[in-house]
Amino acid sequence: MKKALLLVSILFISVVTTACINNLAVQELNNKAAAFMEQGNYTEAIERLKSSIDLDSSLYESHYNLAIAYTKAEEYQKAISAYEKTIELKPDFAEAYYGVAVVEEDLIADLNSGVLRVNEEGLIEKLDDNDIADDEDKAFVVSGKTKEYIKSLTEAAIKNYELYLDKNPSAADADDVQNHIKDLKQTLNSSSTPASIAQE
Repeated sequence: MKKALLLVSILFISVVTTACINNLAVQELNNKAAAFMEQGNYTEAIERLKSSIDLDSSLYESHYNLAIAYTKAEEYQKAISAYEKTIELKPDFAEAYYGVAVVEEDLIADLNSGVLRVNEEGLIEKLDDNDIADDEDKAFVVSGKTKEYIKSLTEAAIKNYELYLDKNPSAADADDVQNHIKDLKQTLNSSSTPASIAQE
């Protein structure tokens, strides 16, 4: 399945030195998490970052790094929560808005492809292999609840990309992001459904 491409490089960031006593331990946990990320061991990276946040939850860098680890692990709802916490701690940090928009698009891709769905209670759940059609000729049906959730995610991604540009007006990728926003708005306003998705 196609995931949203990162228009800018989303990278781990170092924890800023603070006067807190736990800072060295926090830095060490973030450094270990970065090493695990480089190895593709996202589970261990996530555990180190959660421990880092347990020591000092006031550092936006740790929440941002956790969001990246969750993104790499394709745990998109947890990534969105971690990005939102980053934004709460540092509202002018442009990269967090960009990162959450990318994750929202990744979640849309999984919903459109049938990997995930919105259940009757309005919660996102992963489909079992038995629920996914083996026959490629069968049309995948996106439920009404899922369509509504996709619409709200698209609106949120547009808003977050716009906030990214607002917080970083001189971004090197500003033109690319603007064009991407236009594409998302066109998709949102389009009344046609992609051919791979059947109407209910």
